[in-house]
Formats: sequence, C-alpha cells, structure tokens
Amino acid sequence: MHEIKDTNRALVRIGFDGKVHKTFRGREAYVRFANEVRVLRHLEERGCSFVPRLLEVDEANLKIITTNCGSRVDQLNPERMKELFAELESFGVRHDDINIRNVTYRRSDGRFCLIDFEFATLIEEVAANPGPPPPDLRWSGQTHRGRVRPNNEDTFLALEFDGKEVRYLGKIGEASEAKADFVFAVSDGMGGAKSGEFASRITIDKITGQMPKNYRTAAPGLQSGFDRILHELFLGIHQDLTKLGESYEECRGMGTTLSLCWLTPGWMYFGHIGDSRIYHVPPGGALTQLTHDHGHVGWLRRNQRINEREARSHPMRNVLNQSLGAGHQFIEPQYGAIPCTPGDRFLLCSDGLIDGMWDRHLDEMVREPEVAPLAQHLVAAALERSGRDNITAMVVEAIPPPAPASQP
Repeated sequence: MHEIKDTNRALVRIGFDGKVHKTFRGREAYVRFANEVRVLRHLEERGCSFVPRLLEVDEANLKIITTNCGSRVDQLNPERMKELFAELESFGVRHDDINIRNVTYRRSDGRFCLIDFEFATLIEEVAANPGPPPPDLRWSGQTHRGRVRPNNEDTFLALEFDGKEVRYLGKIGEASEAKADFVFAVSDGMGGAKSGEFASRITIDKITGQMPKNYRTAAPGLQSGFDRILHELFLGIHQDLTKLGESYEECRGMGTTLSLCWLTPGWMYFGHIGDSRIYHVPPGGALTQLTHDHGHVGWLRRNQRINEREARSHPMRNVLNQSLGAGHQFIEPQYGAIPCTPGDRFLLCSDGLIDGMWDRHLDEMVREPEVAPLAQHLVAAALERSGRDNITAMVVEAIPPPAPASQP
C-alpha cells in the first residue's frame, strides 16, 4: 500500500487496487469515524457523485475503505471552491472544514471532488436542533486559606456528568440540565500537616469516579433511590480514608466533612456529614439550613436548647461526632431531597464562612441581584469579618426563564 497521510488523527493509505483505506486514531476517534460513515451513507443515498463511495466499514478497528476521488489539488480559484462546497450543501451536507486540502481532482471525468467528512454536518439535523438548550443553572465557587491557617484543607467541586463521561466545571459558569446532571460539593479536610488536603482530594476523586454510573438510573423524585446511591458513595469514601489512616502513620486521624448537592431536572438531592452546610434560599421565602451540624452543639441548636449566638461561642462548637474517616467506626450521613424550581438558590459552605457570617448576613448577600459572582463576594465578606479558618463557598441558582416581552 502507498501511504498518503500519517497524522495523530488518521492513517490514510491507497491499495494496489486504487481503494482508499482510512484508519481513525487519536482524540474522539470513534466519534469522527462514526460521523464520516454516517455522512458518506447519506450522500450515497442522495446520489452525490463527487464524494468517495463507502465500500467497507470496520468498526472494531475504526477503519473505512472508500473509492478513490483522484489526486489532491494544490491551487483552485476561491470562487470555484466556494461553488463546490455550496454544491455539496444541495445534497444536505455542510463540510465544516472548508479547505483546499479536502479538494481532489478526478481525471477520469475531469471532476473536482470533496473528501474527509469526519467534521461534516447533516443540514437537516441542524434545522431540527437549532442550538444548545438555554442554560438553567448558574454557579460560582471560591475558596481561601484565610488569615491564620498556613494551608487550605477545604476543597470544592463543580461537576457535570451523563452516563458516559464526567466533566469538571470552572469556578463560574452556566449550563443546561437537558442532557446532564450536576454535582456541587464542599469538603473540609482535617488531620494536621497535609493529610486534611489529601482527604479532601480523595473525596473529590471518589465522587468523579462513581457518580456517572448513576446518571438518571431511576425515575426522579423521592422514590428514585438517590439515598442508596449517595450512601454507597459516602461509605466508600469513609472506608478508603479509614484504611489509609490505619495503614500510614502520617494519615492517622485523617478525615473530612462533605456536603454534596446532586441536581437533576426538577430535584436537588443532597448528602451531608460534618459541619459544612447546605442552605436553601427560595425566591419567596427565608433562608433555611438543610443540613445538620454533626456535633453536640449542632444537636443543641436543632433542639432549640441554644440560639445562634450561643452556638457561635460554645466551647464545643468545633467538635464533631460524625465525619468521613477521622477514626469514626460508624457513620450516619444525612440524605434528603427537595424540589428545585426556577429562582431557587443553594449555598454550600465550610464552617470558615459561617465563622464570620450570621445567617441573616448570608440571606441578604445570596439574594443580592447585582452582585456576581456571589461565591467570591461571600468569601471576601467572611475574610473581612473573621478569616480564622479556611473559607469556601459555592452558590448554585436555578435560573428563572426570561420574562415575556411586554405588549405595546
């Protein structure tokens, strides 16, 4: 065989019989392979005569064999090239790599042809799907080591996933829940030295590995089995941290809190352990703490034995009886679910944010419409008021639909 092209994306050879053998390789090889096969079959059905004809398809090896459309063209009048690609569109295909390298000349009939359709688009699909769905989620996240601590043991995570892959998201963004679920999480590591940071990182890695397997595996709502899925996740993290703590002296006592929100259309599922928090801020109601602080002071506050001011000054306010790892033999995380409607906001934060901010401050600031990004605004305010601990905040908002245009 005569080798025509050998790149990171494809290997192209011409056989002694003149047929073209193309093997896809590299990034998204299967997607490009499948797209070219689909487009070439479409063009054959439409009777397009100036493109390769598909002869064989080897899905296992990502290889196709096609007819030969002649030799590559070195020069072509720009107007003629424009006409050629426009002619292709009359057969329902838009070539998304308009370049002379994709033009050949077939001597047998004196015809210019087009090749390489791995990035082509079927025009009828574009018409049926005019664009990505509008975003219905907005988020921001920020963390800071504070004014006193030498290192930051807090970690936050923004994650988008479907049944095939997981994608890390930036600190600030917008997206749609139409084809993906989302996880937002805050963890506060503990254990001294660098082991708290290590515990937080293990927690994040476990989440990214496990959640895609559970993408919309059941009907949404309270009967979806979300609590079983989250319990398996929390228990797996706890066991991993416990094993490391028992195996390595430098990891002894290593642990972390975890507050996690899982957003799927119409619902927010949450799992929680420790003293990080998840707040719900509905558009027409008061800020509500969804999670329990897992310590004696948290129990006193939930049972109205002490108020918010007394809880802040209590000598046992930083003592936890529940966390992942940290030598706890048994754990009892908290799981819950609430409907998520446009306008809802959720605040996830470590205890460092709360140290400098009262609930009424959080309520006021999370509702501020003109302040963005909100997480950075909250962390800056907490740093100004206290900063004795690591500070982390994430704000997630279900974006309301745009208001209808007023009639004249």
